Amino acid sequence: MNAIISASELASELAGECPPVVLDVRWQLSVAKAAGEPPFDGRAAYEAGHVPGAVYVDLDRELAGAAGAAGRHPLPDLAEFGAAMRRAGVSAARPVVVYDGGQGWAAARAWWLLRWAGHPDVRVLDGGLPQWAGDLSTDVPARGEGDFEPVPGATGLLDADAAAVLARSGVLFDARAGERYRGEVEPIDRVGGHIPGAVSAPTNENVGPDGRFLPAEELHDRFKALGASDGAEVGVYCGSGVSGAHEVLALAVAGIPAALYVGSWSEWSSDPSRPVAVGPDPQ
Repeated sequence: MNAIISASELASELAGECPPVVLDVRWQLSVAKAAGEPPFDGRAAYEAGHVPGAVYVDLDRELAGAAGAAGRHPLPDLAEFGAAMRRAGVSAARPVVVYDGGQGWAAARAWWLLRWAGHPDVRVLDGGLPQWAGDLSTDVPARGEGDFEPVPGATGLLDADAAAVLARSGVLFDARAGERYRGEVEPIDRVGGHIPGAVSAPTNENVGPDGRFLPAEELHDRFKALGASDGAEVGVYCGSGVSGAHEVLALAVAGIPAALYVGSWSEWSSDPSRPVAVGPDPQ
């Protein structure tokens, strides 16, 4: 099954007999507080205009647990996540399409989480809301209760120890910007650098200027050149398990299965006993 869907394909499916459930997961990693500006408000953006029939989902409250020792965006409580998805109308037998404001990270987090929790048919709107050519709606749909019950484990999940092992035995991609990987800057976490053995693979290099994914063949060639050869076990991490989900999605488009270290650098770097590598060399 294709992990992404174009805007024209989504419009066609919404006009069909069995339209997908559409989730709006607009979110931004905001550093506005430091500048004295209000943080991004995804719900306000949704209420100002969304794909007709879409239901808003809050990444911080419904797709992640409380920030702490397990990272800034740890896995949500499974029962609470299931309840949130049912409120949004998600059912096991009905396709789901997720979109965000165009960056793709938040939509990919929802895609990965639903897939990990056992939903069989989830896709991301390639390029997000900016690609939608139809009218926008300000109506909040009266969505009926869904029946989705999470059964975790359908896709790969890494913890800190497993990520450390995979960096040596397989391929562990670091999806953050190169300067954070190298430890030149670290705007959020305790220390800069990367997990020893991890390979730098910034997720923004998986998309074109319009935010849509590069062709599958190009993505496959990119990841293969970075070490994801046939048969290699592949994992991904980022800052807090959001942009890393976007890289897992890019790998899926390329036909390469990959696991996600959800705690990512925000968890890894919070423990001073864990090793940290700096510079361009993985080691």
